[in-house]
Amino acid sequence: MLEDRTTAASSRPEWPAAYPKGYAVVDVETTGLARDDRIISAAVYRLDARGEVEDHWYTLVNPERDPGPVWIHGLTSEVLKGAPLFPDIAEEFSARLADRVLVAHNAVFDWQMIAREYARAKREAPVRQRLCTIALSKELGLPLPNHKLESLAAHFGVVQQRAHHALDDARVLAEAFRPSLRAAAEGGVRLPLHECRPLTEWTDRAVPRQSSGYNSYRPTSWRPSRKRPACPYPNPGRYEAGKRLKQGMRIAFSGDTSVERDLLEDRAIEAGLHVATSISRLTSLLVTNDPDSGTSKVVKARQYGTPVVDEAAFGQLLADVEPASEG
Repeated sequence: MLEDRTTAASSRPEWPAAYPKGYAVVDVETTGLARDDRIISAAVYRLDARGEVEDHWYTLVNPERDPGPVWIHGLTSEVLKGAPLFPDIAEEFSARLADRVLVAHNAVFDWQMIAREYARAKREAPVRQRLCTIALSKELGLPLPNHKLESLAAHFGVVQQRAHHALDDARVLAEAFRPSLRAAAEGGVRLPLHECRPLTEWTDRAVPRQSSGYNSYRPTSWRPSRKRPACPYPNPGRYEAGKRLKQGMRIAFSGDTSVERDLLEDRAIEAGLHVATSISRLTSLLVTNDPDSGTSKVVKARQYGTPVVDEAAFGQLLADVEPASEG
């Protein structure tokens, strides 16, 4: 019997040496999705290399502004008035993130919000890599009806108690991430890790918009330019209305967006799309909130007959991108 157990143990696959040594499963609730929105609560579950919980932490954060969609997160101005400011919790937050891969559901959003808060506080988040559980579920081929957190939780039998509460969402994600990580390790799946580049400067100073028609001023940010990774999939052609986006499609953006442009581009890249800086006959789709504008991209899209959708429609399409064809 002992020999049987020893043989079974020795036959189990070894844990991949290239996998990270620790994870910080994070969820932040915010005043909204735009570049000037603020974090109002944050939670971190620290996990070891195999996804076991080490500890957890939660805090409210005073955003110094209107809390936004209270009907979603439930945090009113009265509740947040006595909460610490972000600079007051930055050191503790850093201790929870240090030397770990940041894990979140739609990780690029959480990372961008965190990076902006640190930049405002004239600090730098100690995060160098992130892992999105949406991307991991796609790598594993999980049979999910959509990529919402509740669907991932239901797949692994994790019970949600308070949706859109940072601590409970982080708990749910940690419990769903553990079996996902083990499945990846057993299957020899390469984890979809992405580099995190902190902001090096930030200003909330309002500056005039370049185009008319919307509000006259908007907050602005500055960051170093980034070289985008090459898309590994061939271009399958143009997007067709009513159908899904497909990995490899060339996506261009034009004009102002409510969600920060870098965030939209990162979401597109993580979904397997190619972000194009210009319009050509090969462009699959143009995303713009002002299709009647005279920008060069919009004008060329009309000339080439490139399909056009707005930001909201693009967000819906990103939730279910068709995998690239094999071979």
